[in-house]
Amino acid sequence: MQHDHSGCWTFGDTSLTRIVESEEPLLSPFEIYPDCTQAHLDANRNLLTPHFFDAQRQLLTITIQSFLIRSGGKTILVDSCSGNHKPRQRPFFHQRDWPWLERLAAAGVRPEDIDVVMCSHLHVDHVGWNTRRDDGRWVPTFPNARYLISQREWDYWRSAPGIAALARTGDFITDSVLPIIQSGHAELIEDRRGFSDVIAIEPAHGHTPGHFVVRLSGGGREAVLSGDVMHSRLQLRYPDWSTRFCIDPDAARVTRKQFLADHCDRDVLVFPAHFPTPTAGFVRRDGDHYAFEFVASDAT
Repeated sequence: MQHDHSGCWTFGDTSLTRIVESEEPLLSPFEIYPDCTQAHLDANRNLLTPHFFDAQRQLLTITIQSFLIRSGGKTILVDSCSGNHKPRQRPFFHQRDWPWLERLAAAGVRPEDIDVVMCSHLHVDHVGWNTRRDDGRWVPTFPNARYLISQREWDYWRSAPGIAALARTGDFITDSVLPIIQSGHAELIEDRRGFSDVIAIEPAHGHTPGHFVVRLSGGGREAVLSGDVMHSRLQLRYPDWSTRFCIDPDAARVTRKQFLADHCDRDVLVFPAHFPTPTAGFVRRDGDHYAFEFVASDAT
């Protein structure tokens, strides 16, 4: 399947570009959603196949991507995917060699051009390119950037439950987050709102303790990068479903249902981190649940 790795949207003087690391069938719906049954898949076959679910392999297509924002003379990266050469428990993430830096370069950006990295949360598939291997050490990939990390999030991953949670994936904190803290590149932020006149960071806790979303506005348009508030269209059909990866499934459920209620039937472009190409779309009410209406990028 051919994918558009560089869809671009504009919001006045602000632009948003997808930098895709991977987009392929990856997760069993039964693994990610404890509530999912075969009956749910059968009932939603038209919603899922062929673009969002590989029926033969019984896997949901999961995109892993970053969002590149150019605004006010700043170059901002939201999340940094899985990264290369990282030791991981899950084979899909283990010692990979993704052409992600080449895709960043194709968007006209070098690592040293990044001014700010916004870490929506600290999960293996959102922090990998924070660092790269250099002579056996993990060093910041973006040497001139401030990395914005939730203080609440960092505290969790340093706690006993957070450290224990790393066993499932491999210790991405030590190779992809700790070097940023130690080098002085990290800025630990509170649950604040705002960043600039046209960009706002807003708490959306539950999936992880400090998970946040990023809101953009300009040129009469609005968008929100919703991170891992939802992972697939199934969660619009079944808003009560939290994932097996949610640290606080109940809080994640509350956050998601509030997010969907707040954004439905409004012309706010929503960019869920893991939705396949074109990723962006509008949340629409559909009876007692919701639907996602995909919208093509402004330019490809």
